[in-house]
Amino acid sequence: MTSKEIRQSFLDFFKKYDHQIVPSAPVVPMDDPTLLFTNAGMNQFKDVFLETGSRPYSRAADSQKCIRVSGKHNDLEEVGHDTYHHTFFEMLGNWSFGDYYKEEVIAWAWELITKVWGLPKHNLYATVFREDDEAEMLWKKVTDIDPSHVMRFNEKDNFWEMGVTGPCGPCSEIHIDLGEGFCDKQHIPGHQCGVNAGCARFIELWNLVFIQFNRDETGALSPLPKKHVDTGMGFERISAVIQRVDSNYKTDVFTPIMNSITDLTGKSPLEDRSLQPTFSVIADHIRALSFAITDGALPSNEGRGYVLRRLLRRAARYGRNLDMREPFIYKLVSTLANTMGEAYPELSERAQHTTSVIKVEEERFNEVLDRGIEIFNQLAETADKKGHKILAGPDVFKLYDTFGFPLDLTQLMAREKGLSVDEAGFQEEMNKQRQRARDSHHFVHMGIAEWNVLTEGSDSKFIGYKTTASQSVIRKFRMEGDQITLLLDQTPFYGESGGQVGDKGTIQGKGFRINITDTQKEGDQILHLGEFIEGNSITQPEVTASLAADNRLSTARNHTATHLLHKALKEVLGDHVNQAGSLVEPERLRFDFTHFEAMTPDQINEVEWRVNASVRKNMSVETSQHSIAEAKAKGATALFGEKYGEIVRVVQIEDYSMELCGGTHIHATGEIGYFRILGEEGIAAGVRRIEAATGEKADHLLREEKKLIAETAQLLKCRPDEIESRIRALIEDRKNWEKKYKKAMQSQAGSQLDTWIQNAVEAAGIRIVSEKIDVESVDELRTIGDQLRGQMKSGVGVLGAVIGDKVNILCVVTDDLIKSKNLKAGDIVKTVSQLVGGSGGGKPHLALAGGKETDKVDEALKQVPEIVQQFLLVGKFLGAMRDRLHQKQLPILSHIFQKHI
Repeated sequence: MTSKEIRQSFLDFFKKYDHQIVPSAPVVPMDDPTLLFTNAGMNQFKDVFLETGSRPYSRAADSQKCIRVSGKHNDLEEVGHDTYHHTFFEMLGNWSFGDYYKEEVIAWAWELITKVWGLPKHNLYATVFREDDEAEMLWKKVTDIDPSHVMRFNEKDNFWEMGVTGPCGPCSEIHIDLGEGFCDKQHIPGHQCGVNAGCARFIELWNLVFIQFNRDETGALSPLPKKHVDTGMGFERISAVIQRVDSNYKTDVFTPIMNSITDLTGKSPLEDRSLQPTFSVIADHIRALSFAITDGALPSNEGRGYVLRRLLRRAARYGRNLDMREPFIYKLVSTLANTMGEAYPELSERAQHTTSVIKVEEERFNEVLDRGIEIFNQLAETADKKGHKILAGPDVFKLYDTFGFPLDLTQLMAREKGLSVDEAGFQEEMNKQRQRARDSHHFVHMGIAEWNVLTEGSDSKFIGYKTTASQSVIRKFRMEGDQITLLLDQTPFYGESGGQVGDKGTIQGKGFRINITDTQKEGDQILHLGEFIEGNSITQPEVTASLAADNRLSTARNHTATHLLHKALKEVLGDHVNQAGSLVEPERLRFDFTHFEAMTPDQINEVEWRVNASVRKNMSVETSQHSIAEAKAKGATALFGEKYGEIVRVVQIEDYSMELCGGTHIHATGEIGYFRILGEEGIAAGVRRIEAATGEKADHLLREEKKLIAETAQLLKCRPDEIESRIRALIEDRKNWEKKYKKAMQSQAGSQLDTWIQNAVEAAGIRIVSEKIDVESVDELRTIGDQLRGQMKSGVGVLGAVIGDKVNILCVVTDDLIKSKNLKAGDIVKTVSQLVGGSGGGKPHLALAGGKETDKVDEALKQVPEIVQQFLLVGKFLGAMRDRLHQKQLPILSHIFQKHI
């Protein structure tokens, strides 16, 4: 079977048993701050297990995109060193939400892997939790597995937990014995192959989790009202087993990428087996990078962006093993899109964007990579000079963390230089980083005990598309200091999601009124956050919920405008433009989009004009609901960051725009009034941001600009249409006056030069000018210094000037004194500048220094003659020593003395 057939057969099998086949959630979970990446199939159903959300079905199956590179689930270091670990992988899974339980899922799992896929029964093993008598009994009852192959294990292997608290339960894993030849631990003394023994002979295929308990803050377990099933099977692993290859990387999941790497580099692991880890790393990392960037993540210096940057740098560094010094990884995106684009269409749809992001990042890393190699060579050289044969752990970790050098490559380069690596020290630094990651990783669980429950029910129905007020009932509330949070049975308030901020307004009941300052969504729950403005307690659940209608209307204008803006950007810049984030609030809108260069003023104006043209057409805005498959078939665009269920809401602006969107909108584009772009800027590699305003805000800005134009015209005593030409004339006049001023100052300085030279102090027959002058800039100071040097014929000049809050000291020395007296302007200015709290230097004929103690300029200039005399004495001494060495027929020492001393 091909991998495509394996994936489809899994989904078809569970569809036969009435499972809803759901699409994979994005690998970048924008709506879950507790996760960097989606790392398991159950992530998109977490709200169901926490009882904060629900689904219109009780059985589901899918193939979920996953990335594991951080926190507890971190497989990065294993990639390339074994045959079955990956940073990106697919998780085949099926779920029961309070429907079937252990018996059904065990029977179906056995049926699929033995009857449909034909895996040998005598090589299969099942593990159960040591206390789960029921699961052990069912394996022996509903399957024909060898009874001796059902094994019990402790919590570490067979008990699943979502977090420190919350839903949890025992699990049952299916393992397969691949045969003695697959063991990768035979070289370890005392190793014995077996299930959960840690070698590649016995590998886990499928984990069946039985969620039946809730763990509270004390650690105590209590039965859940409903029992759930959550399973997960590694797609790449099962493909390798079914296709009978000894490595996941030899399946048709990876071979197209491997072949492309060979085509690009001219090297092959089939010809040189030592290159297999390099090929595996690059093939794995391009998958993780492509899927993450496709789903909206971007390389950066923090969070998930930092993880992506590390992945790309790690792959690029391995690329050096293939003699690839120019960017090439980005060229693999098209291969991945061709092989996996049918299962995940977004790969093909955003391939151009993904390719561009990776290419830019590769180009930037080339310099960093070369710098890392330079640092390694410096470390190796230092160790060699000190007679050390081991590179320190912290230094090796710096290469890993800062420059993307994996440990094994540093070890390889060290061996080439006869060195080893302090691996224990490296691991210590690695553990510190992992602990920091764990410390920053908190799972937020909303415990039921925190709430005061008034009426039954845990969901909240949104009715705000058609109304701004409702008669509602409080289901529950909680107090945290002065803030109160309420859950209503129904509400017109929109909970923040999809980039649109939550509504504000009031909730009023008998004896109290609450000002709602924000509305948030948690699963199916819409939470209203606010403070009492009348009364201080809730006595009855019946309330009137009224949102701030003006705010809602302004927000709706901005939200519809983002759809028009998105379309206009595609028309002006190209189809590669995709939304990469948004913010919609009453005062403004912010729209992030994929594009690799700053927009020109003409492009900005064109986009603004197109949006306003759509506003003037007063096109109707209609909404409808469809299955997600129907919506996509109609051509609806999915917006980045939005979480979609099986039934989606489509917002259509006549035949111009159609997007999936749960936000609130106006009824016709004419209600926007006026659209105004406030600014455009870059926020990341390949991502630009536009901020804009509509309605009253845009009108206010227009009136402010009109007022400013009128005031400017009045000041310039001209008509508004003459402002530009009048300002240009003023700028030209200023340039002319500046030229005249500089010429006058130079002329004045010329007359001053004669006076300075006449008043010069003489020391050992040398004229020394030391003056404080008033100038506007350092360039003007340099000009006067050059004039002084030319007019002196022979001498030393030191000029001091205070420009702003800084002292500037300039020294000039004529050529004859440089040659005959060894006087250098750099030496003199450095010494003088120290007297004003500064430093500096320069060439022998002219040097500039700065200082910060402006009150000491006069005193410093007074000491210039004495400083020059000191340098004359030193020069005389050094000249005598040079001559003496020469007289003693030591010309080489004389030359060295002259050059360096």
